[in-house]
Amino acid sequence: MSTEKSSLHTRNLHRNPYDFDRLISCVPELKHYVFVNIHGTTTINFSIPQAVKLLNKALLFHFYNVKDWDIPDTNLCPPIPGRADYIHYIADLLAEKNGEIPTGTSVKGLDVGVGANLIYPLIAHKSYGWKMLGTDINEDSLKNAQYILDQNPDLSSSIELKHQPDSKYIFKNILNPEDRFTFSMCNPPFHDSKESMIKGNLRKTKNLNKGKDRKTLLNFGGQQSELWCEGGELKFITNMINESAQYSSQILWFTCLVSKKENLYKLTTLLKKVKAVEVKTIDMAQGQKISRILVWTFIPQQNRKSF
Repeated sequence: MSTEKSSLHTRNLHRNPYDFDRLISCVPELKHYVFVNIHGTTTINFSIPQAVKLLNKALLFHFYNVKDWDIPDTNLCPPIPGRADYIHYIADLLAEKNGEIPTGTSVKGLDVGVGANLIYPLIAHKSYGWKMLGTDINEDSLKNAQYILDQNPDLSSSIELKHQPDSKYIFKNILNPEDRFTFSMCNPPFHDSKESMIKGNLRKTKNLNKGKDRKTLLNFGGQQSELWCEGGELKFITNMINESAQYSSQILWFTCLVSKKENLYKLTTLLKKVKAVEVKTIDMAQGQKISRILVWTFIPQQNRKSF
């Protein structure tokens, strides 16, 4: 029986079960967290942040040749397969122009809220050679992202970082008048308050542990700016859409993850109001979780060749 993760994108390098022998050879410390579960599957406990962090470090080294990846314990530790999917779906979007995925530094991507982990720029550049700019309001997160770049000097000409000094804005303070980006991407803060974030993490940990180990309940890392903002996902993306209209000629495709399906109607209605010329929703499935990418542009079809 195949255990391929068929819900992942067909180009996702993580569709097959993890080869833990190979991954441990990349990051030997990972071996302390690997075990065989009751179903006879070799795995790790995904509710232990250090285990997930070491798994990520090994995946990034093995599949993308990223050396010495690390993040502080206080920051969000993202699942690599799902993050890679977002990149591959953007590649499909860009391929619609002439049937081929564009590669190399002529494609410029903007990652809004890059975080300490730098995951999207790393995978985007290593998979397709794209040039990336990562932005964040948290200076400590950017310092860690810069540390990762410093360990991988081959990336310094292809991945840049920029601080957003004002949390009210997304593109203002970042885009210069002459800047042109092929796409922007964002994984917005999901929760609308610290309280709802804690409740969500309690549920998540309970599901992972089947209620066995309450000590891990507070183990999910994440800075406030990564996990929650006033008004939650809906307000954040609403602000992004309104601001995107002011930078309509500088980014070909604006894209953003939307976790809550019920938010789509309001967001797509707003996109009509701000006169986006094309709007689409790309469904992504990772295991039990369904997420979606909301995509919009203000550039008419005949003017897209310049990007």
